[in-house]
Amino acid sequence: MNLRRTLATAVAAAVTAPAVLLSAGSAWADAKPPAQTQQKPTYAELQKAADDADQAYKDAVAAKKAAREKLDAAFAALDQDSHPLKAACLAADKVAKAAAADKTTADKTVTDAKAKLEAAKDEAEKATARKALEAAEAEAKKATDAKTAADTKRETAWGAWNDARIAATREYSKVQDAPATALKAKETADKALATAKECVRVSGLTVLANGLPSKVVAGTTVDFAFTVANGTDRTLNVDPLVLFRLDAKNQDQHFMKVQWSDGSNWKELDLENSYHIASAKDMKPGARTDVKMRMTIAAGAPADKAMALFAGDASDQYNPCVLGPMKRYDLQVLPAGSKPGKVDEAKPGKVDDKDRPKPGPQGGTSGKPAPATTGDASAKPVPTAADGDLAKTGSSSAMPLALAGGAAVLLGAGAVFVVRRRGGKGTN
Repeated sequence: MNLRRTLATAVAAAVTAPAVLLSAGSAWADAKPPAQTQQKPTYAELQKAADDADQAYKDAVAAKKAAREKLDAAFAALDQDSHPLKAACLAADKVAKAAAADKTTADKTVTDAKAKLEAAKDEAEKATARKALEAAEAEAKKATDAKTAADTKRETAWGAWNDARIAATREYSKVQDAPATALKAKETADKALATAKECVRVSGLTVLANGLPSKVVAGTTVDFAFTVANGTDRTLNVDPLVLFRLDAKNQDQHFMKVQWSDGSNWKELDLENSYHIASAKDMKPGARTDVKMRMTIAAGAPADKAMALFAGDASDQYNPCVLGPMKRYDLQVLPAGSKPGKVDEAKPGKVDDKDRPKPGPQGGTSGKPAPATTGDASAKPVPTAADGDLAKTGSSSAMPLALAGGAAVLLGAGAVFVVRRRGGKGTN
């Protein structure tokens, strides 16, 4: 009984929780921003609902299997002649069979007595035959009553045996449909979780370069930075994505060296991959943070093109994948000794979703997390996100976005990058 109560409770919870969470999610989607975080289920809640529904389904399947085994064992036991109920049935069958035979014999005796009475020739024979008939009829009545009683007992015995089978079947029926019900709840919870896992695009999350020159002379080092700005209405854990590449073959990438500072050390980027670096935890709406970088082009580097990518990959308590727009900066590498004069900063360009590297796992990066500066009256205002400017505080434009898949070819020489890795090689 306790198992059935536990199973029923688990299945009911599994059925109810995802529906409640999904209902809350629908209300959140239609509500105004201030009410969003109050109604929308968190990712952790959806994950727990999915886990609970999965466990409830497993429990339901196990309970049905156990109940079926118990039912089969009960049937097998009831079919044994040694079982008390079956033994009572067999004994009642024997008594009823004997009573039926006795009644048959008694009825034949009555029939024979009637024949003798009809065949009697004188009054003396008739009187004798009449006496014999009366006695036979009395015995026949006793036999009939005995047979009726035996049949009743037989019916009662088999009824009790049948009731035991029905009772065993009824116990099984209590959990028979539980797996199907639990499976529906599991599918509902899994669907809600899968929806939450889909990447959400927010235009207000920006990662933009500051002081990155559009031209770099071979044999020099340039210092610059990038700024992460949270112009959404969400509190985000941000993992800035950075990628630098020369428009050259992989074996020529050594001419470029790019490093970022975690506040204590300089860490070098592997130019063959994109990286999540300088993780910023719990960035409040309006917060921003700067990360220092430096790039060295070796003196022997050929005159060529280069590029840099910056984007904000993030997560919050509702979505494990939140994507800000990706920006591309095109650079020109000049021969060593060139005198370019005044050099403008590289301008950010947009990157299509199909060319965006597939988001890697959310979370921390190597090195110390970058401190986030919250937006307040004394903080420097955060400009608009349009055309590559920093995000405007409080702006929000979120829409579901499926994970970008496949490789993105972003350089004329055909350099392909697929994997986002975190951190880099640490140097003091």
